[in-house]
Amino acid sequence: MRIIELDRINTLARKARAEGLSAAELAERDALRQTYLRQVRGQMTNTLANVTVLDPEGTDVTPLKLRAHQWAGTMQVN
Repeated sequence: MRIIELDRINTLARKARAEGLSAAELAERDALRQTYLRQVRGQMTNTLANVTVLDPEGTDVTPLKLRAHQWAGTMQVN
């Protein structure tokens, strides 16, 4: 999944290295970073909600804490 804000974050990063950012651009960058982190955490949570851990013999050894959250549907994004 492509995170759209990443293009603007990268543009601001290049500008910050080259010439610096204005106060408005710093605020925009911070807001975009928070949005980006929220989306990455959401993607990770979605991945963990579908993970099954198998040992070399093929036995399900998914940690009970993770399995309980998967069954309950309580995977949370912090």
